[in-house]
Amino acid sequence: MKKHNFYAGPSIMSQFTIRNTADAVLDFANTGLSILEVSHRSKEFQAVMDEAQALVKELLEVPEGYHMLFLGGGASLQFAMVPYNLLRTKAAYLDTGVWAHKAIKEAKLFGEVDVVASSEDKNYNYIPRDYVVPTDVDYFHYTTNNTIYGTEIRKDPEVPVRLVADMSSDIFSRPVDVSKYDIIYAGAQKNLAPAGATLIIVREDCLGKADRAIPTMLNYKTHTAKGSMFNTPPVLPIFSALQTLKYYKEMGGIKELERRDLAKAGKLYEAIDSSRIFEATVPNHEDRSIMNVCFVMKPEYTELEKEFMEFATSKGIVGIKGHRSVGGFRASLYNALPMESVDVLVQAMKEFQDKH
Repeated sequence: MKKHNFYAGPSIMSQFTIRNTADAVLDFANTGLSILEVSHRSKEFQAVMDEAQALVKELLEVPEGYHMLFLGGGASLQFAMVPYNLLRTKAAYLDTGVWAHKAIKEAKLFGEVDVVASSEDKNYNYIPRDYVVPTDVDYFHYTTNNTIYGTEIRKDPEVPVRLVADMSSDIFSRPVDVSKYDIIYAGAQKNLAPAGATLIIVREDCLGKADRAIPTMLNYKTHTAKGSMFNTPPVLPIFSALQTLKYYKEMGGIKELERRDLAKAGKLYEAIDSSRIFEATVPNHEDRSIMNVCFVMKPEYTELEKEFMEFATSKGIVGIKGHRSVGGFRASLYNALPMESVDVLVQAMKEFQDKH
């Protein structure tokens, strides 16, 4: 039975990426060596790194003056690296979910943090509005997409200070005006590659401003000076990331990916909103994520939740169990997920509704 993979991360990857990575595990670039054992200093792998960085720049239309880094540690390490390198006295953060909350916690280790707004009062089921970013902060940090709660900010904000964003779960799903940002970071395990690599896009002129001593590995300048090659990078995920970037370019680039993502999310949200037994957890349509669609059983049908999970599993649907803090269901519609899988889920929901 074909599996339809809705896991939130690690998550579905394109067959293009999987097959090319599998081939490289056996023989990388006709070297007779596996990508698992080749030197990261070899000219063959340097070519992988160079091409991956160039494709990030091309696909996201990154202007001059930025570095594209592939580092280890996940987005969670960036929660600390950002304030370590940028926070001198005070930073502003928007609290829209667990990952934003964790980033705030780390930043408080380095200076004062002004939480300009939070949606915690309603279990993060909306995006705060009408907040003001003060002009006396070193930077403003926000999380673009909230995988656990299914909310997303799809427009680049206009702020009077340096801008930093965690785009781990929606990077490459929409055009981004990179020139507005000083740092963009994204864990690879959702829309790019297997877990183990983190993409960081950092503006050169924002670095070197902090007056504290920064440990070598936590200093962005260490890595920008060496092109992500200061120490051994996560070789396999970077190779897989290159395959995904090639796939994205072949598909038509970011605008085409966004068109497909909007169509997938639109179909699933329509099925939820028209259902008699399911309902979305994010009421405001403008706040809804197109990457992570969260929904629950209506109150009078909550006892059917386990039965629906079993029914979905029988259809080859995996990974739709909601996060424990929200419950219900979560369907992650990352770029590699085909519309066919959305159709299977929608049909399963209709069949289950008709049954009950």
